[in-house]
Amino acid sequence: MRIMFCPKCGSILRPKDKGGKKVLFCACGFTKAPDEEATEIRQTTEPKRKIEVIEQLEILPKIKIKCTKCPNMVAYYWTQQTRGADEPETRFFKCTKCNHTWREYA
Repeated sequence: MRIMFCPKCGSILRPKDKGGKKVLFCACGFTKAPDEEATEIRQTTEPKRKIEVIEQLEILPKIKIKCTKCPNMVAYYWTQQTRGADEPETRFFKCTKCNHTWREYA
């Protein structure tokens, strides 16, 4: 595959449809018809690959707190700014046993 460069600015020429035909174009305004120098324009894309999650590891810190849904006493926690910058952060908790998530406003 041969990459074409703009003779004006040196940028890579990209394909686009113009009047039903493919042309090479540059952001500086330069265009080149594909019939000049027998240029062949091809576009290829890679097929999308599916990613399978086999095991999800929890990397959040743990804290001793009673779950609001079950009797478990351990939960993961994290903080996030959910209100204005002059307001305190909101703490979120996720039970390690039943995965119930709840929040605590400071």
